[in-house]
Amino acid sequence: MSEVSNRSVVILGSTGSIGTQGLDVIQRHPERFTVTGLAAGGSHIELLAQQAAAFHVPQVAVFDASKVKDLEEALTQAGAKQTKVSGGPESVIALAGSGADVVLNGITGSIGLEPSIAALQAGSQLALANKESVVAGGHLLFDSQVRAKQINPVDSEHSAIWQSLRSGTHAEVAKLIVTASGGPFRGWKRADMEHITPEQALHHPTWNMGPVVTINSSTLMNKGLEVIEASRLFDIPPERIDVTVHPQSIVHSLVEFVDGATIGQASPPDMRLPIALGLSAPDRMNNVAAACDWTQAATWTFEPLDNEAFPAVQLARHCLAASEKHTAVLNAANEQAVHAFLDHRLPYLGIVDTVKAVLDEMDAELRSNPLFANVEEMNQLELEARRFADELINK
Repeated sequence: MSEVSNRSVVILGSTGSIGTQGLDVIQRHPERFTVTGLAAGGSHIELLAQQAAAFHVPQVAVFDASKVKDLEEALTQAGAKQTKVSGGPESVIALAGSGADVVLNGITGSIGLEPSIAALQAGSQLALANKESVVAGGHLLFDSQVRAKQINPVDSEHSAIWQSLRSGTHAEVAKLIVTASGGPFRGWKRADMEHITPEQALHHPTWNMGPVVTINSSTLMNKGLEVIEASRLFDIPPERIDVTVHPQSIVHSLVEFVDGATIGQASPPDMRLPIALGLSAPDRMNNVAAACDWTQAATWTFEPLDNEAFPAVQLARHCLAASEKHTAVLNAANEQAVHAFLDHRLPYLGIVDTVKAVLDEMDAELRSNPLFANVEEMNQLELEARRFADELINK
């Protein structure tokens, strides 16, 4: 393993699942990383202040500008009076574009796109866990081959593909195989899902994630978004990306090559492994996560995806083939539907049904002008999609 210099790191979404695990990785390797900035939404002010104090962070930004005073007081209580505080979305974008060696983007939702763009424009390596940047942003994120090389995928599936692709050239890739745990309703038929509650859907059998991602995993919309992300990250057409259900969540995804060889990445489910590689690439670090125990008997199973029970993946494929505006609408309408389900305003099956209805309603408009001119146009289209979704939900 080659020696690497100390890297400056900005973490976006530091109080969430990705952010807290990223800080755990950094804490174990203080000689490799210096945290130069943290950003969070504003729901966990005390935790954000404690993080800033523990890592002696000079700058902290909070999306919710109304929380700046509370954060300043919490920083004083935590012993971090020297930390500079800023508030509002623009402050988060500015922090992302501050020129750190690595920006870990663990923000949930399409609000993560502009910080992703800012990080790339500043020349930072982007350790990307915010899949919505890729799904909603389209060519706004991938506006040059150089910038595509700045992105280190942090989703476990895309990190696995990224690692497996080291085994061959792009021309040698036959297909990508994205694995899915199947979520809490694996094996259920659509007729069994009518009365699923948020409490049931939030009980994921393998991963501990935020509520939106957990619901997306239960509907397999998460897997649909990951097919879109894989296609755009690795420049592979959707018809050459398969999804297989692997309930043990040990094989995190695979690459099949033209000679018939299939290379995959396997490890017990632990997000610290892809986070660490996203921060340290191309080097690997020790003391990150446990490896598989090959002294114990184990069975790994793989099952075909039931598209009738879980239509979200096919819907995502349709959007990917149609236009980048379709994928942005897919993401925005889904976020609205998931929040409505969590608020008990929409039945479980209504999540994907609502998304499809919004896409059907907007299809002609999207096809008439399929590319975004800028981020503002994307934001306006998302607002329109959310309004359509809300109207359908309220009915």
